[in-house]
Formats: sequence, structure tokens, C-alpha cells
Amino acid sequence: MIPASLPPRGLPGLAEEWSRLVSAPDSLGGTRTWHILDNGAELEAAGLTPTGTILCVHGNPTWSYLWRTVLQEATERARSGGSASEGDAEVWRVIAVDQLEMGYSERSGQSRALKTRVADLGLLTETLELQTPVVTLGHDWGGVVSLGWAVDHPELLASVMLLNTAIHQPEDSPLPAVLRLVLQRSLLVTSTVRTTGFLDTTLAIAHPALAGDVRAAFRAPYRTAARRAGIGAFVADIPVDDAHDSFAELARISTAVAKLTVPALMLWGPRDPVFGDRYLADLITRLPHADVTRFERAGHLVGEDVAVAPIMMTWLAENRATPDDRAHVGTQNAGPAAEPAATPWRPLWATLDEFAADSTRAAGTALVEMAPRGSRGQRVVTWGLLGRRVSEISEGLRQIGVKKGDRVSLLVPPGADLTAVVYACLRIGAIIVVADAGLGVAGLGRAVRGAHPTHIIGIQRALTAARALSWPGQKISTGQLSRPLAAALGVSHSLADIARIGRDATPHRAGPLARSEEPVDAADTAAILFTSGSTGPAKGVVYTHGQLSALISVLSRQFGMGAGTGLVAGFAPFALLGPALGAVSVTPDMDVTAPRTLTARAVAQAAIAVDATVVFASPAALVNVVATASELTLPERRALGSVSTVLSAGAPLAVPLLEQVQKLVPEAIIHTPYGMTEGLVMTDVTLAEIVRSAPDGGAAGGVCVGRPVAGVSIRISALDALGEATGELVDTPGVTGEIVVAATHLKDHYDQLWMTERESRRDRDPAAQAAQGLAGPRWHRTADVGHFDANGRLWVEGRLPHVISTAAGVITPVGPEQAIEKIPGVKRAAAVGVGPSGAQQLVVVLELDRAKRLRAGVTLASATLSAAVRAAVRESTTLIGESGVAAVLVVNDLPTDVRHNSKIDRTALAAWAGAILAGGRRRTP
Repeated sequence: MIPASLPPRGLPGLAEEWSRLVSAPDSLGGTRTWHILDNGAELEAAGLTPTGTILCVHGNPTWSYLWRTVLQEATERARSGGSASEGDAEVWRVIAVDQLEMGYSERSGQSRALKTRVADLGLLTETLELQTPVVTLGHDWGGVVSLGWAVDHPELLASVMLLNTAIHQPEDSPLPAVLRLVLQRSLLVTSTVRTTGFLDTTLAIAHPALAGDVRAAFRAPYRTAARRAGIGAFVADIPVDDAHDSFAELARISTAVAKLTVPALMLWGPRDPVFGDRYLADLITRLPHADVTRFERAGHLVGEDVAVAPIMMTWLAENRATPDDRAHVGTQNAGPAAEPAATPWRPLWATLDEFAADSTRAAGTALVEMAPRGSRGQRVVTWGLLGRRVSEISEGLRQIGVKKGDRVSLLVPPGADLTAVVYACLRIGAIIVVADAGLGVAGLGRAVRGAHPTHIIGIQRALTAARALSWPGQKISTGQLSRPLAAALGVSHSLADIARIGRDATPHRAGPLARSEEPVDAADTAAILFTSGSTGPAKGVVYTHGQLSALISVLSRQFGMGAGTGLVAGFAPFALLGPALGAVSVTPDMDVTAPRTLTARAVAQAAIAVDATVVFASPAALVNVVATASELTLPERRALGSVSTVLSAGAPLAVPLLEQVQKLVPEAIIHTPYGMTEGLVMTDVTLAEIVRSAPDGGAAGGVCVGRPVAGVSIRISALDALGEATGELVDTPGVTGEIVVAATHLKDHYDQLWMTERESRRDRDPAAQAAQGLAGPRWHRTADVGHFDANGRLWVEGRLPHVISTAAGVITPVGPEQAIEKIPGVKRAAAVGVGPSGAQQLVVVLELDRAKRLRAGVTLASATLSAAVRAAVRESTTLIGESGVAAVLVVNDLPTDVRHNSKIDRTALAAWAGAILAGGRRRTP
């Protein structure tokens, strides 16, 4: 036996006054001494009455030191907020235990299975007489123990919080490879007890690497083999099958957890080699009301990788329930309640049903699939054929087990197959998951694994990646594969198989088209669309059926798109909306993941195929369309001459480029709507109005994106001296700040990103909003910065993270950049801030329009060019004086973000420029 003791002094982040020893009976009939961290005495000395207790349980091979930041955050918030009894702030007592045989608690030498550990913790908390209500917090196998305590003490429980853990091993998947390796008899004792191998490996997988003193602190209780015996015993207690001693207890806990109705929070690191996303998916099925945030770059030690303590305390302030409130169910994982639609909900497949059933329309063209370059012919799909195909696939999917609420990842290029599958899934209430292949294999993998689909439908290349990278879900191929290849890729069916199954089953069902077993409602989730990943890891944006229906109404009303429209969609989502609009749609011959592959001839040939009246293309695509216009034939030019509407949204578009596009489509009205994945169309403006509005932009400059479309509300939250959007929501002309939007077709929420969703919303204070006359809609923070002019038009001035906060005031980047790009020879410019917020220096980085490239990759601009840049900046802002530009650098190529070729990655550029000015090596940005 090794007695309990206090940790050594001086461990980083650990206050000595938190440590104490507590003796309590254990479930094996003895009395044991625990080491715990407890801020109760500190709160009492400050005269603070606890709101309740956060009970923290570590896993293997850590100890209570894991929870030091939670103690710090709770104590600091309590001290700064005042007494909870006075209603000023919540005051949480935090108790973090060292489990027996672990950390600095007693080593009894006795075997402690899961059931024993749960019972031991219960006896300890009885001794401690916890202030109620109690919130449990667990990680790793401490998550299981904490949940065991939670289900055994419902009368005390307020809510549960979890970091990476698992409470059930899926029957269809093996234990993680790391655990299988360690559980081998020949390695178990050697890797966990005799050596520090298991401990060292766990500490080595932090992202980023742990500081040396923190790593030493985690190792401190386990310096000898005798002190590491508990690590080995913990691993040995993992129930690998139903014969294991702890299997029954794990099953009891996992079953009981599904009955919990208290608020729940899960903060997850998907880079965990042990408790990966499949365990998160299992927990979500048991706690579907839980609020979830996945941190893409975090792993097993998510509490070390990410500052989770502030998130937990913020969540607790909004989600605490007393034992009398146990019927409360959190809603964030399911998303905020959808706003009522401004018009009656019309399912996306309604027009397709009508056209397919109408004998006069059924033979008409619904969509055209262009032949790949170098081949002949094109695929024409009629409304009748598309309707039958959707019917067959939807019924076939039902027959193979796809049901309402299942997530179906679609890894299929735009065309007839993707369109049919999208509408088939929507009809039966399955949730489509769409992530752009342009994210790359790594980014796409993160998106697919994060969404954790039940099914994946993909082309062979995508399914090969799915197999190699262990993406979850039943695999369905778009094409027919040979039996050996299908077996190798784990493919259960092809689309042809599913259509055949649907055809065979359809005669036995009522009606010409398959229907969901459960009705699909407007508030049901319809789709998860991933963002481009240009501002960090791609986020899953959740849309309900009602919100997509509202989007169709906006497109129809704003741009006149509907029956008779020929739509050329160089932006895949709009091609998929064609059948819902009643439009004949086609995706031109291009790589939709690389917009610059769209040529003028490809647009023209697609226009000919559908008698196009509307063309949608991204800014980067239009650049290449203009560049390849000389290749157009006379018939192709005539086809473009029949186009009446051109839409382009994304990065800001320069007027000279739009004027070149206008020459290709002389009869078209060119629109540049403002939107994002979270809200595809928020404002609209035409080229003609942009030209007329140029003098109204004000000193801030920016890009005019027009007025809000019908059903959209837009406000501005003014920036403070540090460039933060802290102002009230106003529509006052000339006020620069963050653009905040509300609309019926705005996204519902972000998938498994509770904190991101919370930060993106401006409706958390209903009383304050009501006082401003803004009660009702949910307001979304776009992270874009702009202002209204006197005529109610919105001007976009850049991104919130790119605002430059100088000592003289804040500068938005687009205005100065526009002025600089008028200088002869300047191709592109980027204005970035270097230094601390509130005292940043303006640095300008240029890409020149010349063939000769710099040998060094970066240089200072010439005196003449620097003078011209400084003069241009002075004209665009009154905040910068004669010497206000710290430096003007010239590079061969400005860095662009992952997906938008026409956007400059100013965040990366600012960090690079700061390093250069600090004397770093002159590497290219």
C-alpha cells in the first residue's frame, strides 16, 4: 500500500491551496484517502456562496491536474462577478478527484473494476456533502465513471459535461488499434506499469505538444512502477466482450444515460486515436439533446489542446438546471427552433412531382449532363424520367434501411445521378451531407467523419478514399462495380441496384411516387452543407426543409427563375435547385472544385444545351471565362447573347471585370448578390447600380452589394477601438461594423459546433433586442464588415478578422486596397495589420502586373512605388498620415485561401509580414 499525499509544490497552473486529502469509506469495506483539488475554501474565504458543484473525474493515465484550468476559470469568474446569492454571477465550487490507485490518492493494491469505481466515487461525494446542484465532468474512462455517478444520483444532478470518452463499443467495429495493442498480455504490464510507455504515448499526442513543465506535472504521480499499477489495472478493466467483469456495468450505464434529460455538453477532439468520432456519434444517439462542439485540430487531450474551461463556464451559465428542472432538454444539437416561414412551406420535390405527372411536361427536358471534354454527346433527362428515377431510388433506399433522419454523405459530381439522389433523400427525410471535393482529401475526410453519416453514396474514387481512410457509413456506388472491387471497397449496393429494388417494391405501395414512412415537416433537417474552409476548418451548415423552401422562393421572386428558365450553373448548389424551381439546368464542362477551369466555350455550349436565360458563375470562374473569350465561335457568341441574367457571388468583383463579362452577354442584367453558405442570397445589386453608386461609398470605400432582398433584414454592429463588433444593431448610414443578417432562408445552426453557433448569433438577449425593436428573428453574425450608404445600399469592406486597429482608429482593408490597385502596374494589393490590437501598424503587400519574377520572392517597393501607395492610402482614409504605412512589400504572388482563388488570405499574410519586419527570413508568403 502507498498512502495518499499532496502534490509537490510549484506545478504550473496548480494553486497549492486547492489540494487536500479526504478519507472516505470505499465499496470494498475499507476506508481510503483521496487526494482532491477543491476551490471551496477559497470561495468561502472570499465570502462567496456556491451556485453548485462541478464534479470532475479524470481518466487514464492522467490525474486531477487535468482540471486545473476549470478551477482557475471558475474561481476567477466567481471573484470578478460577485456573490451568486446577490444574483450577480454564478459561483461554482469545483472538486476534481484523483481516482483511487491514481494520481496522489491512496494505492490500496486492490483491484477496482468499473462498478467499484462508480460506487467509490458515490461514497466520497457523500462524505464531501456536495453543494447542489451537481454538474459532472469527465474525460476518457473518467467520463464513464462520472456518468455512472450521474445516473445513480438523479436527485442531485443538474447537467453533464464530457470530453473525449466512450460508454459503448459498437458491435460492428473493433476496439481502437492502440487499445488492442496495449491489451495484449505480453505488452499490458510492460507498457503500462514496468515502463512509462503508455503514459508517454498519451502525453505525446497533444496538439500542440505539451510544454515541458506541464508534461512533467502529468508524469509526477507515476514515477515508479508501484505508483503506475493503477494505470495497468485501468487498461485491463476495459470490457472487450460480454464475459468481462465490467461489461455488465458498462451496459447498465450506457442504457441509463439514454434516459437522462438534463442539459449535456460534449467538447470533442476528433484527432483522438482511441475515442474518435464513432464514439461521439454513439453518445449523440443516447443524448440527442446535447450541445456538441468538435475542435478539428484537437485530439485525445482536448482539454490541453483547447481552452475548454471558458466554454464550459459560458455554457453552464446558460444551461444550468436544478434537480427540479430535470425534464428540461437542451436543443442546440438539434438546432435552434426554426423560424416560421414567411410563405407556406412547399417541399423541394413538389414541382418535380407536378411536372413528372403532367403529360404535357413530362417529356420536356429537366436537366442536361454535358459530355466530358474529348467525348461526344450529352445526357438529356426529361421530367418524367427524373421523376421515375427519384421514385425508384427513394423507395430503394428505404428498402435497404435508409430512414428519416439518417445522414447520407453525397460524394458525387454534379449531374443526373447527384440530382436524383438529392431529391430521393429529401423525399424520405434523409439528411444530405454535401462537402466540396475542393477541400482536398484531408479536409473532405474531416467533414465526412465529423458529420458521421449513416450512408455514403459516391463515385469509385471517393469510395476508395472512404475505404482507405475508414470513413463511416454504408457504402453505395454510383456506378456498377465488379464483385471483387465492390467487396474490396465495402460497397453494399450500386445506384442501379437500389433503383431496381425500388422498382420491384413500388407496385406494392400506394401512389406513383414513394413516400416517407414518416411525414417530412418544414422544421425537419434537410441538409448539411459544408463551408469552403477558407476561414478555418470547414463548418457544417444545417438547413431545414422550410429554410430551403424559403430559398427557392427568394430565387424565384428576386431573379424570376422558374418554369421556362434555362439555368447554366457553374456553382453546383444552384444546379441542384433547378428541379425545385422548375428550371432546366446544366452544369458546364468544368471541374466544379476548381472554378478557374470554367472556359467561355464551356459556358456557351452549356447555354446552347438548355437555351439558357440565366448563368451563375463564381468570380474566379468569370476571370477565366473572360480570359478565354477569344476562343468563342459565332454560334457560341449568339447563345451567350440570349442570356438575360448573370449571377455571381463570393469574393468582391471589380467593375472592369464585370464590364468585360457584359460584353459577352450584352442583353443580360448582371447581378452580384451578397451571400454565404449560411445564407446564399442576402442582398442584390446590378452592375448598372454599382456604377451609379460609386460616389456613395464614402471614405471607407468597399464593394457595393446592394439592398437586402425581400424577407432579409440587415443591421450593422459598430466596431470599437480594438476592431471588435460591440455596437448595438443599427441601420444608420455611414456606421462601419460587422454585418448581421436575419432571414427565413438563413441556416438553422452549425452542426456539432455549439460554441461557434453561439458566437455567430446576436439574439442571446431577448430583452435587449426587444428594447431595440429587433425582437423576433434570429440574427447571424457574418464576420464581414461594412456599412450602409444614404440610399440604403450595403457596402462590404472586408472580414472582421482582417480589420486593422491602429492607435488612431480602425481601418478596414478593402478601401485602401481599391485605391492602391488603381496605381499603374499594381495587379493586387493587400492591407494588413502588424502588431498588438489597438496599436497595429499598416503594412501593404503588392503583387505587380509584370512577367519578370523576383528572385528573392519578396522585396521592398521602390521609393516611387512606395510614395504612390502611401498617397493612395491617404486618399482612402483620414486615419493614416504621411508616415502611417509602416512598409510596402512586393511579392511574386499573394497567397489565396483554400477554395476562393480571388480572395487574399490576409490572416496568413499579416503573420508573414510581421515575421519579415521582425527580421525573419525573406521567404514567400
